[in-house]
Amino acid sequence: MATIPPPEGEDPVMPEAAPKAQSPLSFPDFRYFWLARFTAVMATIAMVVVIGYQLYDTARSDYGMSIKEASFQLGLLGLFQFVPLAVLTPVAGWAADRFERRRVAIFSNLIDLLIAATLGWFTWTDGLTLWLLFALAALHGVARVFSGPAMSAIAPNIVPPAVLPRAIAMSSIAWQSASVIGPAAGGLIYAAHPAAVYVFAAILLAASAFTLSRVRPVQPPPAEVRRHPLREMVDGLRFVWVERFLLGTITLDLFAVLLAGATAMFPVFARDILDAGPEGAGLMRAAVALGSVAVAVGLAVRPIERNVGVKMLWAVAVFGATTVAFGFSTSLLLSLGLLVVMGGADMFSVFVRGTLIQLNTPDHMRGRVSAASGLAISASNELGEMRAGAMAAALGPVGAVVIGGAGAIGVTALWAWIFPELRRARTFEPQFKAGST
Repeated sequence: MATIPPPEGEDPVMPEAAPKAQSPLSFPDFRYFWLARFTAVMATIAMVVVIGYQLYDTARSDYGMSIKEASFQLGLLGLFQFVPLAVLTPVAGWAADRFERRRVAIFSNLIDLLIAATLGWFTWTDGLTLWLLFALAALHGVARVFSGPAMSAIAPNIVPPAVLPRAIAMSSIAWQSASVIGPAAGGLIYAAHPAAVYVFAAILLAASAFTLSRVRPVQPPPAEVRRHPLREMVDGLRFVWVERFLLGTITLDLFAVLLAGATAMFPVFARDILDAGPEGAGLMRAAVALGSVAVAVGLAVRPIERNVGVKMLWAVAVFGATTVAFGFSTSLLLSLGLLVVMGGADMFSVFVRGTLIQLNTPDHMRGRVSAASGLAISASNELGEMRAGAMAAALGPVGAVVIGGAGAIGVTALWAWIFPELRRARTFEPQFKAGST
């Protein structure tokens, strides 16, 4: 149902003026936002799974690389995605705070649609090369860096503050449920016909862009004084650096996932360790997301309210421990079970961290702080893939995963000591008085 526009000359009714609702789905704008996020994530995750498998398979089959050499190529894939994220993150955060946030997100969807069309054509014509896959992975990094801050900054503006924790949980459900369906569907479609998965992704991305266009325009908050763009970008990074609570929350995820990220090794485990093929790689991604969905649904129904900081730290430790166990597993069923637990622990940490960051950030800084958080997440994911690929080239895939998981446990203990603010966070109430920058 579309939002009814106000009479000419009148301002639109803000969500805060509407009657309070327990569910964020009571707001039409949030429903459109939820669908847009669901379809975009389903498409992009399906593409990422298939790109990783195609790259590993191409390296092994067409280039004659060994398991260790091809594993290193997967690490390079993560690096190629990270470089544009690292370079453009300040620009993306500034753009989310200066321009209409919905249009920035739609622009990102259209970039991914172009990538899907290109990959579909070259897969159909059997023209894929490693360098083409690396280049398109870098372009996907560009799309992601602009999409993340814009989408993160939209949600707080379309629901009342009291509903925001549930909205974040519901948004996580969209993300994670799409992450269950997308990899499984992508692997099955790829096995039936490799090019068809990109047609599937392109249709979903077009649907996402259209659905997002139905959301009420989300203008950036007015600023009393507009500074030079570079100064505003630096202000966002400085805000995160000065506020120790935000710094500890963001960097905990950065270093834990940087060490424990095992997703880059899924094609290796699926093809050469568990003998499960592309369907197995999709199932492994789906298992992680299944655990995340289960936890996200539970948090949406009954959000946690007490001792949120300590619970977040324990969730990260469990994430590291299950990564270690997954590395040692030689059974597909056991591996999938461990990945479900891993995904649930990660979702719990994501929910707590995301809620704390949103509620501890003033609206005029949300785009830039979300960009800084997104950079940390991307660094942990993409550089984590590079770390895993490099370690796999030296120690083998099992050693890379096991040592990384153990490192994440150590980081959790260290951060609990360095940032006692995390342990002391009892509720989601702001941990400091956020001033204007």
